[in-house]
Amino acid sequence: QVQLVESGGGLVQPGGSLRLSCAASGFTLDYYAIGWFRQAPGKEREGVSCISSSAGSTYYADSVKGRFTISRDNAKNTVYLQMNSLKPEDTAVYYCAGRTTVQAMCVMSSWWYDYWGQGTQVTVSS
Repeated sequence: QVQLVESGGGLVQPGGSLRLSCAASGFTLDYYAIGWFRQAPGKEREGVSCISSSAGSTYYADSVKGRFTISRDNAKNTVYLQMNSLKPEDTAVYYCAGRTTVQAMCVMSSWWYDYWGQGTQVTVSS
């Protein structure tokens, strides 16, 4: 069974940091592009960052550039999202998504992905 499982969310004060993990089970992430998305209450799901299967390509939403870093450890079958300098507007449920591709690419649109995790809540508040 193909599964993506997010973890690492929680409550953090503004300016703090969190590292989210997206772990795969039932398959190897080696040939999967992975995207991180988030959805705040009453808002549409938005792309945050993505990374190609080889990690040769990464993309970030303008709102998180310079603060978030996506990375992957294929040996651990896990993709990470390091989030620094968190702001209250980063509060949302964060999802990871995957799609197998032989191309060194990823897409910041949810329609492109085949598999989704269940999400992890990130709350930035004092």
